[in-house]
Amino acid sequence: MELSYYPGCSLEASAIEYNLSAIAVCEALGIELKELKDWVCCGATSAHSTNPLLAQVLPSQNLALAQEAGLDLAIPCAACYNRLKRADHALRYNETKRKQTEEIIEFKYTGQVRVMSLLEAIVKGLGIDKVAKKVSSPLNGLKVACYYGCLLLRPAEITCFENPENPVFFDQLMKSLGSEPVKWSYKTECCGASLGLTATETVKGMVTPILDMAAEAGAQAIVTACPLCQANLEMRRRNRGEGMPVFYFTELIGMALGLPDSKNWLVKHLIDPLPLLRSMSIAS
Repeated sequence: MELSYYPGCSLEASAIEYNLSAIAVCEALGIELKELKDWVCCGATSAHSTNPLLAQVLPSQNLALAQEAGLDLAIPCAACYNRLKRADHALRYNETKRKQTEEIIEFKYTGQVRVMSLLEAIVKGLGIDKVAKKVSSPLNGLKVACYYGCLLLRPAEITCFENPENPVFFDQLMKSLGSEPVKWSYKTECCGASLGLTATETVKGMVTPILDMAAEAGAQAIVTACPLCQANLEMRRRNRGEGMPVFYFTELIGMALGLPDSKNWLVKHLIDPLPLLRSMSIAS
């Protein structure tokens, strides 16, 4: 299975552990990721807040690269995914925007590239059963709250997930690794995402109930597919450096597959997950 791959800016810096784990996990699962050559920032989150045309053109440039490569596109960052998915939707259904974008970028949109989050590519493209067959070190007993957030799911008419209010595909994937997804009501709540640097007190008010509800549901950890969510949930909590760890889903897949580099990813977290994993004999 071959896919174009758009890592985005966060995975080159603050969320490098997400990029490393994504690449390693996909290789282990038989997914060949081909990073887009000369990709550009998708504009999240500043462009779409200030310049609608730039917000359309930047992600469309990456869509043009994927179209040139001739492969469906996998995007690990939920924010990047949302921007490229919106741009693709506009190119597909808005003739005015399509012509304007094609003229600026100098390409002809064909609509033949499928835009997917990496989570979607693994769950629906590869299949949960194939992931389960690769599990060699199951995460037995680990209770996780699967945090979808908002950018993977909304707007529903663009992302087209079957149940944007109560999705279950993330939970099913985590269950296939041996972990125990908890039932909770905050799985699709917004964490504040791009407000993390500009309105930190607002974000703290949004993050606190998410963490509280995950703990109330019995979760020992949260797992996400978004570097903005992961950063907010680790940094914008009442007591920084304490409490529930927040994993990228690729890190948990890597551990369940017994990948040797998995511990190297975990040391980059602000909330150290190793004490929890060692207490459950999941990590040494």
